[in-house]
Amino acid sequence: MRQLRFSALLLALALVHPAAAQTRVAPPTAVESTPLAAPPGTAVPAQNVQPAQPVPAQSQANPPVPAEPQPVQPPPAPQTPVVPQPVQPAPAPQTPIEPQPVQPPPTLPNPQPAPPVQQQQTGAPNPNATLAGKQGDPSDVDEIALVAKPVLLLAGQASWDQGFQKLSEAIALLRAEADKAGLKVAGRPLSLFVETDDNGFKFEAMLPVDRPADAGKPLATGVRNGQSPFGRSLRFVHTAPYDDIDSTYETITAYLEAKSIVVKDAFLEEYVSDLKDPGDPNLEINVYVQPK
Repeated sequence: MRQLRFSALLLALALVHPAAAQTRVAPPTAVESTPLAAPPGTAVPAQNVQPAQPVPAQSQANPPVPAEPQPVQPPPAPQTPVVPQPVQPAPAPQTPIEPQPVQPPPTLPNPQPAPPVQQQQTGAPNPNATLAGKQGDPSDVDEIALVAKPVLLLAGQASWDQGFQKLSEAIALLRAEADKAGLKVAGRPLSLFVETDDNGFKFEAMLPVDRPADAGKPLATGVRNGQSPFGRSLRFVHTAPYDDIDSTYETITAYLEAKSIVVKDAFLEEYVSDLKDPGDPNLEINVYVQPK
C-alpha cells in the first residue's frame, strides 16, 4: 500500500511539472535525493530514509588555514608613448632621362670700364746703391748680372803714383756736373780701366744718375752721357788701403787661372767708400771682372 501511494505521488508531481520531468537529465544530487517530507499523519517508509552523513573528523580537527597576505605589487611603469613615424611615400619609378636642349649662356651686362690705375710714386734714387745690390764678402766670389744704368762719364789717364788722386778728382767733377744739370745720383761711383801699362792707366770715371743729362744743357769739357757695363760678371771685394789693391788683383789673377776663365781686358772698380784717404784700412771697393 505504501509503495503504491509513493508511486502515485510521483505520478502526480510529473503531471503538475511535466517540463521538469522531461528536462532533468543529470542524476539527483544529495539535496535532491532527500525524500520529501510526508504530510502529517502519513507514515514514511523506513527503507527510503537515509541516515545523516557524519561530518568528517579531519574537517573538525583541522580548521582551514587562512591564506597568507601577498605583498602589494607596484603598479607597472607607464609605457613611453610610441611616436608615430611619418609614412614614407613609395619611391617613384625611375624614368629614363631625356636629353635636355642646351640652354644658351645668360647675357652678361656690359663690363664697366676699370678705374685708371694710379702710378705708384717711386722713391728717390739711392746714391749708395751698388751694381750687385748687396754687400760682398771679401773671402768669397760672387757671380753678378750687371744691369746698365745711365751715367755721367769722364775719360782720363794717370800714372800709378797719381792714380788715387786723379780718380778722386774725376768723381768730384762728375758730382758737380750732375748737381748743375739737376740730376740725382743713383749709385756709387765707378772707374773702368780700359788700358794699363807700366807707366800708368787710362780710365773712364762714371757716376750713376737717375736719367741722362739734357742735350740742351752744356756740360763741362769731357763730360758726356753714357751707360755702365752690363752682363755676367764676377765680383771680388777689396777691404784695405788703396795702396794694397795690387794684392787683390793678384788674387783675382790666380782665381781666373785656376778656373781657366778668360775675361775681358777691362776691369771695373766700384767705390763703396768715398775716395778720401788712400791709407784708410776700411776702404771698400768692389772689383768686377767680365768673362768673355
